[in-house]
Amino acid sequence: MNILTQVLLPLILAFIMFSMGLSLVIDDFKKIAQYPKAFFIGLILQIVSLPLLGFLVAKVWTSQFGLEPIYAAGLILIAACPGGVTSNLLTHLGKGDTALSISLTAVISFLSVITLPLIVNLGLVTFMGSKTSIEMNFFQTVSGIFMITSVPVIIGMIINYKSKNFALKIEPICRKLATAFFVLIVFAAIIKDIKLLKESFSTLGPSTLTLNILTMLVAFWASKIVSLSKEQSRAITFECGLQNATLAIFVAATLLNNEKMMFPGVIYGLLMFVTGGLYLFKVLSKNQLKLNN
Repeated sequence: MNILTQVLLPLILAFIMFSMGLSLVIDDFKKIAQYPKAFFIGLILQIVSLPLLGFLVAKVWTSQFGLEPIYAAGLILIAACPGGVTSNLLTHLGKGDTALSISLTAVISFLSVITLPLIVNLGLVTFMGSKTSIEMNFFQTVSGIFMITSVPVIIGMIINYKSKNFALKIEPICRKLATAFFVLIVFAAIIKDIKLLKESFSTLGPSTLTLNILTMLVAFWASKIVSLSKEQSRAITFECGLQNATLAIFVAATLLNNEKMMFPGVIYGLLMFVTGGLYLFKVLSKNQLKLNN
């Protein structure tokens, strides 16, 4: 799997981030000032509550259900990742606040260059012990994530700024290709280690599903409690539930060189489409019911 993890995976992740950059303009970041409350609620949920839920789920499943420590650390990794481009798409389809979703994805993706290695290192020490052979070099990780995620986004934004019409023409194609590439990476990982995945799925499947459902529920109810609009609530719920699983797979398989640690990201990447799809169906059904009435 060396060619996949060392060459194709970084290129695919860079392309996915580039496709996101094509849809971004500087005004997207200025829009944060228009809805600071919603933005900062989404930011806190993504950067603070989601990792805390990751540690909670990992702790419970390791102590009560025998989840391997390496998989627990993998749960922390996926919880530390920002939302992916899929969250923007489902927010748009679900008539949510797409501008808020895009702003959160972009800003948190930039912040994750710093937050992700800090959170993952804490997860490694917590579940693997201080003497673990798996180490995440902070500066190497920061530079690696920056080059693979932030730089492609900036390049996409520059193209959008210099040639708006060209960006509008290729962005839908790039977004579809990005989704296809993501699915390709997930299934390639499954096929490569299907035997090991089957053996670990009894604890890994339920634990990743628990994390995914909890993050969406907490995001949904937190948005309701602080009286955000329905559109903002949908955006934040999708943003917290649909993580950048490709980034988690990249960090585990390429930067940490540990394919086993990427399994939670692989499983999460599959399950989030199911839960995200069900939530989208619920939202659309509710909207249709209102129209009929």
